[in-house]
Amino acid sequence: MRLLPTLLLATAITTTLPIDALAGTSVAPRPRARDAGIVIGTLPTGPHNAITDVDGVGVGHATLAQGTRFNTGVTAIVPHRGNLYLERVPAAIVVGNGFGKLLGVTQVQELGELETPVLLTGTLGVWKVADALAAHLLAQPGMEQVRSINPLVGETNDGYLSDIRARPVGAPQVEQALSRLSYGEVEEGAVGAGAGTVAFGWKGGIGTSSRRLEAAQGGYTVGVLVQSNFGGHLTVAGVPVWKTLPDPEALALAGHEPPPWRGDGSIMIVVATDAPLDPSALRRLANRALTGLARTGSDMSNGSGDYVIAFSTAAQNRRRANLAVQPAASVANDAMSPLFQATAEATEEAIVNSLLRAHTVEGHRGIAPELPLTPLLQALDAAGARAKP
Repeated sequence: MRLLPTLLLATAITTTLPIDALAGTSVAPRPRARDAGIVIGTLPTGPHNAITDVDGVGVGHATLAQGTRFNTGVTAIVPHRGNLYLERVPAAIVVGNGFGKLLGVTQVQELGELETPVLLTGTLGVWKVADALAAHLLAQPGMEQVRSINPLVGETNDGYLSDIRARPVGAPQVEQALSRLSYGEVEEGAVGAGAGTVAFGWKGGIGTSSRRLEAAQGGYTVGVLVQSNFGGHLTVAGVPVWKTLPDPEALALAGHEPPPWRGDGSIMIVVATDAPLDPSALRRLANRALTGLARTGSDMSNGSGDYVIAFSTAAQNRRRANLAVQPAASVANDAMSPLFQATAEATEEAIVNSLLRAHTVEGHRGIAPELPLTPLLQALDAAGARAKP
């Protein structure tokens, strides 16, 4: 059976809770990083501390949770509320380690633009999800003469907690994710494409965070969403908590495989910003998401597919097919450093949120325990790395 499937919408609560209030059973809602006094970096967040703080960006989930057999789903990220094929946005993709299936990557790299929503799912569901996305978009008004479309679909392998060979995700989940978009709070943890993921041996999932620059730096917002499913040695706010946390393998059920954690796995990182950036600048921005990934303890091992998709929602850079000369405004290179910092910080916190918000899940081949809060917070307190009430 799947344990504790109900997740609450993430909020931007800033109250620091004492350890005892967070150390109960998983019946209680699990906190985001800042709820627990874990403050990553120095820049302020947006109002929701989510990728949706970038105006126009929406996130939708469809979760398939059926007993212990299926824990998988689809997560959709849209850059704006219009028809993205008819009004495209500049985009770039960076491959940290290419052991993965990111469908649509070459056209984005070649043209520097995004013409479909970004969908995330499980590894063997990529092609069915892409087919459903293409069908959905071709049926939209104004698309009657379209004869080429480039669905962008990424994945991580959820085969530990879900019967991945059955390939259960398809058109129903794609339609649900696209029809239930939120432009405010974003559900995190074991939801959507994060329903069956595992990170550092603990239950991973969807996480998000944002940063907002000061007016003197442009006042821009950067938002990040991750699908965490990778391994390494968990580090939180610079503290090597893996040294004091229990071994997740020791929590495996008798007769079941232990959860993976020693390196292999994958992560999809989606970076959105309202800063006017051209594809070259977006590629530079995307690279800084890998800095945030590294800070959490990943070493991007051989079997890990580590991808970053970055796009700009700036209205002046929208690309329309009827324009012979496309706009290409971009923040100057010398002014990019604050955006780099924002991306690294938001990525690091999004990963931590994906772990903190996820509940224990028992699945197809074993159990992925939720990250234990009491020893985590004790380790952070011992290192002076947690804000006090």
